[in-house]
Amino acid sequence: MTDTSIRCDVAIVGSGFAGSFIANELSKQGVKVVILEAGPGVQPNFNAFMKTFYEANAKVPESPYPPAVLARGKLIDPKNVAAGRPSALTTGGHSWKDPSQAYLDQSTSPRPFKSTYERLAGGTSHWMGLTPRMVPNDFRMKTAYGKGQANFPLPDWPIDYQTIEPFYERAEAELGVAADVAEQHFANMTFSAGYAYPMPKMPPSLFDQRVAAAVAHLTDDQTRFLGMGAPITGLKVVSQPAARNSQPYRNRRACAGNTNCIPICPIQAKYDPTITLNEATNNGTRLIDHAVANEILLQNDRVSGINFITYGHEGGPKTGSGRLEATVYVIAANGIETPRLLLMSKNGGRTPNGVANSSDMVGRNLMDHPQYLAWGLLPKPVFPYRGPLVTSSIGEICDGPFRSQRAAFRVSLGNEGWNSLVGSGQFGPDPHVTTLDLVNGMNCSGLNGPSGKSRALFGNDLKGTLNNLVTRQFRIAFPVEQSPDPNNRVTLSTSVDALNLPRPKINYDISEYTRRGVAIAFQMKNLIFKQLQAVDFTARAPGDPAGFDETIEGKQVQLTYGGAGHVMGTYRMGLDSKTSVVDAWQRSHDHPNLYLVGSGTFPTVGTSNPTLTLTALALRTVQDIVLKLRVVKS
Repeated sequence: MTDTSIRCDVAIVGSGFAGSFIANELSKQGVKVVILEAGPGVQPNFNAFMKTFYEANAKVPESPYPPAVLARGKLIDPKNVAAGRPSALTTGGHSWKDPSQAYLDQSTSPRPFKSTYERLAGGTSHWMGLTPRMVPNDFRMKTAYGKGQANFPLPDWPIDYQTIEPFYERAEAELGVAADVAEQHFANMTFSAGYAYPMPKMPPSLFDQRVAAAVAHLTDDQTRFLGMGAPITGLKVVSQPAARNSQPYRNRRACAGNTNCIPICPIQAKYDPTITLNEATNNGTRLIDHAVANEILLQNDRVSGINFITYGHEGGPKTGSGRLEATVYVIAANGIETPRLLLMSKNGGRTPNGVANSSDMVGRNLMDHPQYLAWGLLPKPVFPYRGPLVTSSIGEICDGPFRSQRAAFRVSLGNEGWNSLVGSGQFGPDPHVTTLDLVNGMNCSGLNGPSGKSRALFGNDLKGTLNNLVTRQFRIAFPVEQSPDPNNRVTLSTSVDALNLPRPKINYDISEYTRRGVAIAFQMKNLIFKQLQAVDFTARAPGDPAGFDETIEGKQVQLTYGGAGHVMGTYRMGLDSKTSVVDAWQRSHDHPNLYLVGSGTFPTVGTSNPTLTLTALALRTVQDIVLKLRVVKS
């Protein structure tokens, strides 16, 4: 594309969940929409992604999708990538602090921000598909738990659960959520009269059933550490709402149980944003791919255009440039790329702190759900690697009076054995690691005998040992609420990409409030493992940059966290323009025709995966955009 200028009613940057839904809803009403997408457009041949995934040695969440992370077995320098993104290979280990290997510049960060994202059409195709709602108190943390505490870290949202509830229902229909309403009435969650999820719940796995039986009958002494404020004598394992077909839905097939939801569903039974993006383009939305927005232009207090750069090959160079002009502008580029774009927009020095940033809050309060991961070996088989990655969870302990002192968490039960938890990147994920251990006499998994006594097995001995071990493996994840901290932030790095644009610089840590939540998750793990009579293999890797120590019940315990892929909080919503970036409609306080959407607007994160909530918020924001367009046209 040569230098060009394009005019439309609504300009959108980013074609993931929020961008695609807003574009589709507007285009159905005859609104002229253009989307700028930094990565490639919707691929006509899904099998190309599958081929890339099958051939990848390191089957990390990003492995099926461009741009490539490795070349000849080595990490590609992000300065040679036009539209880069973080990878699981570069958010830990030895590479996370090296900007010549990792796209995110974390060279001065106290701890690693370990979550990743994509930059291509429908850029969260590698999500797991989990869609729980936030619970009512997640929207009112200051009111519910912070009264009288001057330094309480969690604010209220400018909207409440009742405001978003009807949009949750719309979002669940659009995504195609499978769940059972009767199981979701915990933590004061409500549903409209007669409401049913679009599809029945996914059936529980054998592991789900084993855990359900193990925690059904407990004593108050066993559960008092949770701080629920009332005796807990049993916990319920319930179906996990998920945007995954339990039966054919909207011309998509039912889940076949490939246990491959991350990074890619081979039969597309899991919803991904390309579905809505295709609908939007069929309804008239124009998608411009390989187009990286690099500056938001202002005229007085209104946005007057967006400059963008085009490229052909994923390694660059620039092939052209353009300007997109519209009545309304929507930035939907996720919780790291959106603040990056806002901060890059200097307008010839007229906005030295970037656009929409009079509060100096753009890029601040970066949050995730730091995950405590645990894995073990059961006394009897549960036959993992069948079904979706997650079918059930324990959600009822995600809210309670303890939240005045420590972070909440949920319990997510995994069906994929020890996949990605053991070994190292050079050997790939389990069960490959366990197999190599037994074939070669190694012990990366910890299963092949005590140190120095590992055996190499053959024939029936190998087959029988593999069957015995792999069928008893399980993992549990504890996604933990993170408190907002203005020092956790996205700024601009001096390191650049192949288009000579500054890459994101990250400063990240976890607070004492959040660490206490991880410590209680550790105690919850111990309780579940004891009830299961399981052998605990959970371990922190030596030199883990995310590691920290906590004293629990008088003993020092080594803990760590992983990334959940939930990038949140960096342009938060609020009523006060001095302490927030957007209002309750996700409209900029500074610029009346600019909307910043996605999970970056979350003031707090609760324990729920953010996708359903950000989709519901996007559907709500469409109403305000339509009203804004009507006012302008009248």
